[in-house]
Amino acid sequence: MATNKPRTSSFSRNVAAVPTSQVPGLKHGPNGTIFLSTGIADLDRILGGGFALGSLVMVMEDSDAPHHMLLLRNFMSQGLVHNQPLLYASPAKEPRAFLGTLPSPATSKDHKSRNDTEQEKALRIAWQYKKYFGEQNLDGQRDVKAEYCCDFDLRKPLERHALSGWHFDCVSLQNSPNLATLEGRCSAFLAKFPRSDGNISTAGRIAIQSLCAPHCEFSGKEWEVLAFIRSLKSMVRSSNAVAVITFPSSLVSPTTLRRWQHLADTLLSVKAIPDEDKELAQLLTGYQDMLGLLGVHKVARINTQVPVILEATTFSIKLHKRRILILECLNQAPVDGSSGSSYASSGSCSVSPKAGSLDF
Repeated sequence: MATNKPRTSSFSRNVAAVPTSQVPGLKHGPNGTIFLSTGIADLDRILGGGFALGSLVMVMEDSDAPHHMLLLRNFMSQGLVHNQPLLYASPAKEPRAFLGTLPSPATSKDHKSRNDTEQEKALRIAWQYKKYFGEQNLDGQRDVKAEYCCDFDLRKPLERHALSGWHFDCVSLQNSPNLATLEGRCSAFLAKFPRSDGNISTAGRIAIQSLCAPHCEFSGKEWEVLAFIRSLKSMVRSSNAVAVITFPSSLVSPTTLRRWQHLADTLLSVKAIPDEDKELAQLLTGYQDMLGLLGVHKVARINTQVPVILEATTFSIKLHKRRILILECLNQAPVDGSSGSSYASSGSCSVSPKAGSLDF
């Protein structure tokens, strides 16, 4: 008699005998959800804590700029810093070479400088609440932030000799006629992190870059890719891991794209900004400092039906001191010479409805 395969869903019991707060790189959220960091402190805050364990994250790429690589680099580096095993798949012939481009954690001097800048901006907006920001509390917040999410210096790669101490696996999609090999590697990888009522000692990360890229042999086989995504989501849901997939949305038919988007627990998109867009420059403050735009289209709802209330749906991608990736809410520039604030804070946002609803 055949055994019944357990059914997985967004509602699952997630109890750890040992508090997850003691496990580096993991933290508790509402309704028993456990998060791991995205590698970007601002994105963790926007998503309500980070990427939920057991979730599938999909990022729609922009053909004009590789901004999705910034998200992948931080996501992968954060996992390596916390000694979380990593599976990386890429259409490149030698995906292992990409590990040499992963950013290194920023020095304590840069980290302190950014915290001081954020504190100063927050006090400028909420000066009336200054009495609530004591030095002791701020120091405590900095310590927690450093443990859970690091600031990464995009101009300083990880040292090659340090990579030998971490657990990672690489898969090339270039010469694969189908996705069976990748699915098998993902299945073997996720089997190491079964979701159970026991202790959670660590979590796994899967990063798949540019799925269905033109130089992959299975490019154009949209239904096969759809079946793979559905299978991966089922496997991730029953494990203590997170899978991030980036894909060129412009190469996918509209009907298939909607199906892929529906399968994602968390759906993001990146968009390049033209160098000389005078209309957008007049609309937004700080336009000259923006690298691109990040859109948040869906946030994972695991163990709950209550949606995450986003402060905005579109954020600017910037580099703090040209090295640390930050996300900021969009502020509308003053019109007709009126006095308007040119401040856009990554910690406290004031978003106009028009700026927050830019079409992706």
